[in-house]
Amino acid sequence: MITVIGSINLDLVATVAALPNPGETVPGKAFGTTPGGKGANQALAVKRAGAEVHLVGAVGDDPFAEEALACLREGLVDLSGVRESHATTGTASILVGGDGENMIAVVPGANGTLVPGDVKNAHLEKGDHLLLQHEIPLRTVEAALKEAKAVGAVSILNTAPFRPEAAAFLHLADYVVANEYEFDAYAKLKGIDGGDREAAMRRLADETGSTIIVTLGAEGVVAAVQGDMLKADGLKIEPVDTVGAGDTFCGYLAAALGDGLKLEDALRRAAVAGSLACLKPGAQPSIPHAKDVDAALG
Repeated sequence: MITVIGSINLDLVATVAALPNPGETVPGKAFGTTPGGKGANQALAVKRAGAEVHLVGAVGDDPFAEEALACLREGLVDLSGVRESHATTGTASILVGGDGENMIAVVPGANGTLVPGDVKNAHLEKGDHLLLQHEIPLRTVEAALKEAKAVGAVSILNTAPFRPEAAAFLHLADYVVANEYEFDAYAKLKGIDGGDREAAMRRLADETGSTIIVTLGAEGVVAAVQGDMLKADGLKIEPVDTVGAGDTFCGYLAAALGDGLKLEDALRRAAVAGSLACLKPGAQPSIPHAKDVDAALG
């Protein structure tokens, strides 16, 4: 079983010709709402990858809640671990530029009410895989990582968004997934600074005992594990919207590892899935199904 503990949002998405500079106002081309939240996105990616998934999270008692859960319900994600909160459903305001890049502001709402006590709703067991991110309180993330270690579950920590306090518990995760910016920032906090990222990855992997995975956008992904470096490429594409790519990667990675794939194969499958997610707008609508990834892998 793959369990995801994380955020559930309703995303408010505006498309613009170019992302604004500070203080600049730019005209928009389109606006819409779509379900999102890193936890929800990653849970749906796990399900579309073909694995069973259990989501633990919270939504508000408001009109946004049902819309935020719509794709998850349709996708048959197990929502028995999602509770109703007194706070509003989480939201993310997203600007998408003409080149596919984005800017995001997140208001946690109900996601901020997840406490360490909610970890019990994950019902973790030996051999399970747990997927976490940083859009919920970090004390809850840390508690979940400790519970995973205690019961013998495999933990995967996606360090998005970057939060410096998390540097203190990265060693608790079996797999740490970061983008270039996040990894460089954590390496600096750990006193591992310098221009050679792969050397820094090896050192952090040695110091933490974790497998360190860094996503490189169009350049694919690289991982440091047991002194070795593994690399995998995505697809050569013209991106439409990169909003859901990272979450798709994480969900597919968790599903592949849970299915027993070797890490190198899991990285390749996840990288290709992340590439495909860039070809459609929106976070959850863009997550590819397993058959699409299989076809792209050839």
